[in-house]
Amino acid sequence: MGFSRMSLAALVAAFLTTPLLTTAVMAEDFTVGTLKVEHPWSRATAKTAQTGLVYMVIENGGKAVDRLLSVSSPVAEMVMLHTHIDNNGVMKMQEVMSIDIAPGATIKLAPNGLHVMLMGLKAPLMKDTKFPLTLTFEKAASITVQVEVQGAGDIEPTAGNMGGMDNMPEMGDHSH
Repeated sequence: MGFSRMSLAALVAAFLTTPLLTTAVMAEDFTVGTLKVEHPWSRATAKTAQTGLVYMVIENGGKAVDRLLSVSSPVAEMVMLHTHIDNNGVMKMQEVMSIDIAPGATIKLAPNGLHVMLMGLKAPLMKDTKFPLTLTFEKAASITVQVEVQGAGDIEPTAGNMGGMDNMPEMGDHSH
């Protein structure tokens, strides 16, 4: 049951390149019209968590402004667009009605900024799973993307540290 040098070398090469291929596949991009939605992701939640957050990057390659009007997902009772605001030195989340994406612009939904808020989770978000999220745009119509759930303390892998909220709890004051 010996391996020849050639087959052993091929096996080692395949083993060493597999993580690179897996990493490349994990970072999914989606296109609708002139918009590109890059790597939608979320963090795993505790079993009792009622909220979760989704982050992504949206690029407008077109020549006209488009607008993200709404978001929905079967994993939560309510899905909203949110941002963080400074209210007399206290950071709070606030709902936004839409997000404008200017021609040639890149909008980052990231910790400490714009994000998608999942409220009333129907089940915990589990690491290494995916769930659908539908984005409805004014001009580019709707697209359903797959959100990758990472570890509770993980950061977005393709863009490095996106705000340093790795140790922040997923729940906070959601007063409007």
